[in-house]
Amino acid sequence: MPQNHNSGEKMKKIILTGGGTAGHVIPNLALLPSLRDADFEVHYIGSHDGIERGLVEAAGIPYYGISSGKLRRYFDIKNLTDVFRVAKGVGDSLKIIRRIKPDIVFSKGGFVVVPVIAAAKLCRVKAVIHESDITPGLANRLVMPFAAKVCVSFPETLAFVPKGKAVLTGTPIRPNLLEGDRLYGFRHAGFEPGGKPVLLVTGGSQGAAAINACVREALPQLLEKFRVIHLCGRGHLSGIDLPGYAEFEYLSDTMPDVMAAADVVISRAGANTLFELLALKKPNLLIPLPKGISRGDQILNAASFGRQGFSKVLPEGEMTPERLVKDIHDLYDSRGAFLDLVSAHKITDGVKGIMDVLAAVN
Repeated sequence: MPQNHNSGEKMKKIILTGGGTAGHVIPNLALLPSLRDADFEVHYIGSHDGIERGLVEAAGIPYYGISSGKLRRYFDIKNLTDVFRVAKGVGDSLKIIRRIKPDIVFSKGGFVVVPVIAAAKLCRVKAVIHESDITPGLANRLVMPFAAKVCVSFPETLAFVPKGKAVLTGTPIRPNLLEGDRLYGFRHAGFEPGGKPVLLVTGGSQGAAAINACVREALPQLLEKFRVIHLCGRGHLSGIDLPGYAEFEYLSDTMPDVMAAADVVISRAGANTLFELLALKKPNLLIPLPKGISRGDQILNAASFGRQGFSKVLPEGEMTPERLVKDIHDLYDSRGAFLDLVSAHKITDGVKGIMDVLAAVN
C-alpha cells in the first residue's frame, strides 16, 4: 500500500462518485489537486457508459463502472426494471469498496451515486455528499440519510438539509479554469486578437436545442456586434460557415481558454456553471431549463443569481431572436456596473470548504 511520504503513515483513500452529466463530474475533478496535496489516493466509481468515464480516465484516476438505473419522478415501466439495476449496482459497489477499503466517499450527485452511497453505509464507510442546486435532486434526497455531512452551494439550500448535516461550502471551481489563455482561446476559435467582442454560447455537455435554434436564427444580428463561439452539444453541429462564427460540440481542455476569450456568455443555469461565471466575472445571460423538462432547479438557481445582480435571466418561454439580441446588447452595454458589483462580492472557496469537511469527518 502506498505510504505517506511526510509521516510514514498509510496513505488515505477516497472514492469519488457522481455522473450522468459533466456537471456531476467536473466539481469532483476540481478537488483533485487538493486531494493529492492532502495525500489521498483517489478512486472513482461511475456508470459503465456515462460521460464521467472519459472525463475521469483522462484525469488519470482509476475508474470502476457499475450498473445504475435512472430514478424517475414520474411513472414509467422502466422504473420497475431499474430497481434491479440499482440493486445490482449496490452489489457492484460493495465489491469495489471492500477491495479498496476507502477512508471516505465523496458524492457529487446523479443517479449512479445511489448504489455507491448505500454500499458505503453497509460497509460503515462515512460519506459526504454535495448538492449544487438550491433544492436537492432526487438522488441526493435518497442518499441524504446515509451521509455524514451534506455540503451545499446556496444559502437557501440549508433549509432543505438536516441542521446537523448541512455545511455551506460553495461549489468547487477547477483551478485551471481561472488560468485560461485569452489569446489561445481566440486562436482555437479561428479569431484574430482584437476586433469585435466575443459572445460565448453554451448549453452544457448535452447541448440545448432551443438555445441553439434561437442563436442560429439571431446570428445575422449578433454578428453585427459580436464574434460568436457556440458550444452546441454532441451531435448538434449545424455546419454554418460565417465569418466570426465558430461552433464546437463540446470543449474540455480548451474550455478555460475559450472562457478567457469571452466577453459575455449565454448559458443554461446549472449551479456549477453559475459559480464558474461568477468566479470568472463574466457578464452572463441565463436561460434556465423550463419546468416541463426539468424539476425546476435551474429556474431557482437563475432567480437567486438574478436577485443578486450576478446574472440577467431570460425564461425560455419568452425567448425570441429579437429578445435574445436585445438582452445581450443590454448586458454588454452595462458590463461596467456588473463588474463593480461582482468585484465587491466575496466568492466562497468551494474546494477549501469541502476539504475542511472531509478532514473533519475523516
